[in-house]
Amino acid sequence: MLTTIDIAILGSGGALTALWLVLYAFGHKHAEIFRPLGEREYPLRALYFVGYEAMVLLRYGYKSRSDRRRRRAFEALYGERYAEYYLRVMYAQRATAALTAAVLAVAFYGLTGDAASMAVLLCLSGAGWYYLGTAADRRLLNRSDEMRRDFGEAVSKLALLTSSGMILREAWESVAYTGKTRLYAEMQRAVEEMRNGVPDVDALHNFGARCMIPEIRKFASTLMQGLKKGNSELAYMLKEQSREVWTARKHDVRRQGEKAAGKLLIPVTIIFVGILIMIVVPIFSGIG
Repeated sequence: MLTTIDIAILGSGGALTALWLVLYAFGHKHAEIFRPLGEREYPLRALYFVGYEAMVLLRYGYKSRSDRRRRRAFEALYGERYAEYYLRVMYAQRATAALTAAVLAVAFYGLTGDAASMAVLLCLSGAGWYYLGTAADRRLLNRSDEMRRDFGEAVSKLALLTSSGMILREAWESVAYTGKTRLYAEMQRAVEEMRNGVPDVDALHNFGARCMIPEIRKFASTLMQGLKKGNSELAYMLKEQSREVWTARKHDVRRQGEKAAGKLLIPVTIIFVGILIMIVVPIFSGIG
């Protein structure tokens, strides 16, 4: 016998399922948009057109404050040309995952009648919406950490080459092709801009803007000032910058070590409590 709550939940689930099917039918025309995406990074890309059609029906404008922040993150990750594309992919991904999880949650309730499990699945749906929305921020953070790791070495190389008398443009090109990580890739991109006629100052400014890291922006500004003051002044400025970078790197390593030590306290505490229970429980059982 179905209760009023059962009828309400199953009715809502039926409407949600019908909506999903309508979005699938009308959104299939957008399937080609998501075909270039990597299957490993976007495992459900074959269904993203469902969420994309939902955003189209909602007439979402992608102009909120958080959207502007995410667009800047995508510009740093994929370039300005593809930032809008990946922003829309992110919303399509989030909407598809949330809608699909909600439909499955209600379907599971219809099969089992377990409201608690349905509630958990709905919570997972909301968590998926949030998690996928912060994926770009996590990738940007990983990118920034990787750049910071290579930054000190790159500055030291530039300081050494400019001190030996090499002009900045030649030194930059020499250093840019000594690595294959993201920092060196951005340096190589600046080299290509210089070769294509972009003024050196503008190429360095673009490099700092793309990296989106305060230390690298300061570094780019130092280079731009050095170009105006001459190579001898630039060599001195780069040496000072190199010292600052390595000092900051030491402090960062120390902070990371302190964080790691703090995180180790949690498993150690859990193990200690488990051992304590294993000892105390038999003792009190024996007393009883």
